Amino acid sequence: MQKSIRSGVADLPLHGGKVPLWLSERMARLGRCIVEVMIEEYGREEVILRLSDPFWFQSLGCVLGMDWHSSGITTSVVGALKRSLNPISRELGIHVCGGRGKHSRKTPGELQQIGERLGLDSRALIRSSRLTAKVDNTAIQDGYQLYLHAFFLTCDGKWTVIQQGMNHQNAMARRYHWHSDHFRSFVEDPHTAVCGTNHGKILNLTDGAATETKQGILSLAAEEPAQIIREASKLLMPKHHDVRVKDVNIRRLGSVLELSHRKEIKGFDDLLLTPGLGPRTLQSLTLVSEVIHGTPSRFRDPARFAFAHGGKDGHPFPVPLKVYDKTIEELNIVINRTKVGHNEKKDAFKRLHHLANRIENNLVPDPSKFDKVINTEWNRKHEYGGRTVMDDRQPTIPGQLSLF
Repeated sequence: MQKSIRSGVADLPLHGGKVPLWLSERMARLGRCIVEVMIEEYGREEVILRLSDPFWFQSLGCVLGMDWHSSGITTSVVGALKRSLNPISRELGIHVCGGRGKHSRKTPGELQQIGERLGLDSRALIRSSRLTAKVDNTAIQDGYQLYLHAFFLTCDGKWTVIQQGMNHQNAMARRYHWHSDHFRSFVEDPHTAVCGTNHGKILNLTDGAATETKQGILSLAAEEPAQIIREASKLLMPKHHDVRVKDVNIRRLGSVLELSHRKEIKGFDDLLLTPGLGPRTLQSLTLVSEVIHGTPSRFRDPARFAFAHGGKDGHPFPVPLKVYDKTIEELNIVINRTKVGHNEKKDAFKRLHHLANRIENNLVPDPSKFDKVINTEWNRKHEYGGRTVMDDRQPTIPGQLSLF
């Protein structure tokens, strides 16, 4: 039987409201493009591995234009990927099962069908799905009730599980990530990380120290989470909605902004001489390139990726729809040219990430530019096609929705 490890946990503030259609459709299209480029460059197993990293997943949600720190990133990104990847799952070799609420309960049936078609052990996959849910919802009782369960499966049988629970008392959601490799047992220390804000004692029956307890009477684990993990991989998002300087690695963000306005990069003729591709679109493409090509250590400040396409709540700025659409257009060109053996544009796109890294090494961070960048985005909102969910509402008093 294939085995797994829980690879990380993320704590996120609960946000209300729905993702508007004008954003959800774009999230699906850009999400598909990112996955297609990653599969072409690194293979489908790398996509599954990245999805198991809570920092990378959060960064992906930010670059797709979701509220940079909210619980909605999980449901929205999972939904976008399921809608966009499943229609071409046979070509990509990646399938998305489950989802939120009633969709999570369909996971066993979906895995049964996929397993039979691909010649995989459906019973083992269903058992893994059920056990990951049982461990996070029952064996570890930390106050979060699961309401989302998503199972990402490759045609080779590798998988990642992403699930999310809700805690109404502290108005937070907690996201759990699992990966099918590097594992010993579902019920004996399966986690790379089991940690969060300490709210006192929790019940953790997967800890190796609970062997005698499991054989006898179940009792609460006496140690706080930080004392029962070996390697922490934890993402705790703040409750403030605005993006602040402390949330972002200024040196890394600065390198992206610097790159987008440097004149010498005009040598990327196949990419940069594209009509309509100006500094603002290049900024977004560079951050998308980093999501695709960056190493795990570069995703510790997911808020930085909100500077690609903003957020639907207006933080750090409105979603620039014209820039968003141009980003999708450029990635589709990269994908289509690669399919016919022309890699010039793909190589140029990849070099954006490496060039930004090189600039970063010699850049002196300037926090004073942080607010200037945000203000510029707001001032050029109409030029970029900037939009937020507030624009979809009719204010009763003129100006009452102003964020500045």
